[in-house]
Formats: sequence, structure tokens, C-alpha cells
Amino acid sequence: MLRTYLFKISLATWFTLWSPLLLIGLVSKKLTIKFVTADARGVLWLARIVAGIRWKLHGTVKPGRIVASKHMSILEIAVLETTFPNMFFIIKRELLWIPIYGWAFWRMGFIGVNRSRGATNMKILAERVNARIKMGQTLVIFPEGTRAKPGQGVTLRRGLLFIAEAAKIPILPVGTDSGIYWPKRGRMQPGVANVWIEPELPYNASLDELAAAIALHSA
Repeated sequence: MLRTYLFKISLATWFTLWSPLLLIGLVSKKLTIKFVTADARGVLWLARIVAGIRWKLHGTVKPGRIVASKHMSILEIAVLETTFPNMFFIIKRELLWIPIYGWAFWRMGFIGVNRSRGATNMKILAERVNARIKMGQTLVIFPEGTRAKPGQGVTLRRGLLFIAEAAKIPILPVGTDSGIYWPKRGRMQPGVANVWIEPELPYNASLDELAAAIALHSA
């Protein structure tokens, strides 16, 4: 467990050290994106150096899609953030309220939704996403809505499919086995975490097709 404790301490220290820079970066969206991307690269570096977790990306990056990713750890968030140019997330609204980091996410253009009320206007959300993608951005979303353990089946949320169909934007499924090495709780394990970019799905794909795609190579 020593490696796990050292990594968690290192990661907390890393995030703390980056906070002043992210605060400065708020003056410019471009600067915020640059700082957050560098921060994410540092997370991957710490995972490799301290925890012994390397990562490997499989498949072809296709910007201008809706990236629907399985979510097991912070690792795939950092990989996707550093891999897809001009990306943005749809996240819980409460995450935008986190001091400094939440403000940086807002400055980058992340879209917050109020899950607790269940009153998100999906038509308006789809129009916002479509406009962003036409401007060359890429939406990244975790359709499971939470981190999953290896082998755990999580019901996907249908909101992503509504957005994709309303905006007529193809879906790029992404799978991962990062939870084997960077679990939600417990001991971290050294090794190579994989992130798979699966074959593209049409915008009118079914929930079952999407669930199968992101689970195809995942743990």
C-alpha cells in the first residue's frame, strides 16, 4: 500500500501546486486550456513514475465526434484531455463550483447539468453541443455517469444518444481497463493501462450497441 499512499500524496500535492497557475489562467480561455492540459500530462507522469502505471492508446483519434468513454479512473480523463484537441466535457453542475479547478473547467467551456432535478432541456443541450462541434471542438462524455469497477455493469444514461441523434453527430466509443491498475478504492497496481478507441457508431445507434462498444475491450 506504500506506493498507493505515496501516489495519492503526490497527486494531491501536484493539484495544489497547479492551483495558482490555473487561477492566473482564468484571464484567458486559451491559457486555461494550456494549463489544464499540462496539468493532465503531469497526472499521467506521476502515475508512471510514482505508481508504476503506464498507458497505451489504441485506435484512431477522430475529432468532431461525440466521444463516449467508459470511466474507471482519472487516468482516462487525462488521456482523453491530452489526446483530443479542443475537447469539452458535459459534467455535473456541482463540479463547476469547486474552487479554482471548477472555475477552470467553466473557463474551458465545460457544460454543467443539474442531474438532481432531472430537468435538463436536452434540445437546448444538443444545440449547444452541435454549435461547439461545428467550431471544431470535441465532446467527451461518460455515459455511465460514474466510475465503474472492473467487470461491473453500469446502466448507460440515454441523454448522450438524444444529443447525438438531435445533432446528427457520430459517436466514438472508448473503452479502458484502467480500473485494474487505478481502482476507485484500494491498492494501485503497476502495469500498462489501455485506452481503446473503438470503431465509430452512427448517431442513431442504440443504447445496447453503445454499451457493448465501450465494454468490448474494457476490464
